Amino acid sequence: MLAAVDHVQLAAPPGSEDALRAYYGDALGMTEVAKPPVLAARGGCWFEAGAVRLHLGVEQAPAGGGECHFRPAKKAHPGLRVTGIDAYAARLAAHGAAVTWDDDLPGHRRFYSEDPVGNRLEFLEPVTA
Repeated sequence: MLAAVDHVQLAAPPGSEDALRAYYGDALGMTEVAKPPVLAARGGCWFEAGAVRLHLGVEQAPAGGGECHFRPAKKAHPGLRVTGIDAYAARLAAHGAAVTWDDDLPGHRRFYSEDPVGNRLEFLEPVTA
């Protein structure tokens, strides 16, 4: 039986950790948590805020050589529930992140943003009566 979502992992290209820290840590206000040493050697970073856990994993070059051809998913995304959505959108915008509002989900206010490597994130807050 499923009990909860433990974390969501998003992909990132090699060498993007500092930009990810600025976005997830500074802009989103999440806390970076240490990865286990064997996983830290692979690159990437993990972030938490309360029960929300996002892992950013480095997408490596294919086996046998060649460059990593990282492409962020344009449709797939985590949906993150927030409180004070207007202030949160303003916080992201103040950190240089684009905020795109969307009114298509009944009963919610929501917007989308992208992290520095192009991963799409949805931020939503239920509308109270």
